[in-house]
Amino acid sequence: MTYWHALLLAIVEGITEFLPVSSTGHMIIASALLGIPVTPFFKLYLVVIQLGAILSVFVVYYKRFFQSIDFYLKLLVAFLPIVLVGLLFKKHIDALLESVTTVAVMLVVGGIVLLFIDRWFPQEDPQEGGHPVTNPSFKEALIIGLFQCLAVVPGTSRSAATIIGGLTQKLTRKAAAEFAFFLAMPTMAAAAVKDIYDYYKDAKAAGVDVSHLFSGTELKMLALGNVVAFVVALLAIRLFVGFVAKYGFRAFGIYRIVAGGILLIMLALKLPLNLV
Repeated sequence: MTYWHALLLAIVEGITEFLPVSSTGHMIIASALLGIPVTPFFKLYLVVIQLGAILSVFVVYYKRFFQSIDFYLKLLVAFLPIVLVGLLFKKHIDALLESVTTVAVMLVVGGIVLLFIDRWFPQEDPQEGGHPVTNPSFKEALIIGLFQCLAVVPGTSRSAATIIGGLTQKLTRKAAAEFAFFLAMPTMAAAAVKDIYDYYKDAKAAGVDVSHLFSGTELKMLALGNVVAFVVALLAIRLFVGFVAKYGFRAFGIYRIVAGGILLIMLALKLPLNLV
């Protein structure tokens, strides 16, 4: 893995983290196209640079983080299901991170869902007596958290699963997207901490000197990745919220189906994914 690889993956992460297209899936695809070998550091890098992306949420919505304790309790309730699933199925999840086929299939499946999601959950019009929900209750937060658990399968999209969960609870598109952003912060922070710990534990078990766990190059790659992901995600968040509030999710569904379909054709024809 080179600095060039690190930069490109960080750009992909920043663009896709908050879009309903699967950031992890796109980074797996990008790594396959770039011919990046799947190493323990590579897997760690994919998770850790998400910290930079989620930091952009605080910058954009910093005022929302100085609310009542109720805000944080709802995030905690929504966060707990993914913790349980992550602890129980960590090894299976890691194995899926190497499967481009899984990503392709889930891109198509998720795309089909997004094609119809606006029809299934139309936005209520206040002028016609509708009262769209802008803030979930504790029960609704838990249900949204359960939907987030679907995202352990690469290609599903944590953002898409969480937003759809919010729409099932009658949140507006804007409110569902924003709650998905907020929920990303504890979710991805916990994933990064857990992966760093596992990386440390595995290195120690292998007899590696953990006082110098990361080389200077690896530390620079992690720093570069987080900074780039932060800047790109900052722009992506602002554009996405406005777009989805106005146009809905159909365009993302079409993109997912096309991208996943192309991948499935390439895999079926056994065409090489490594273009570099």
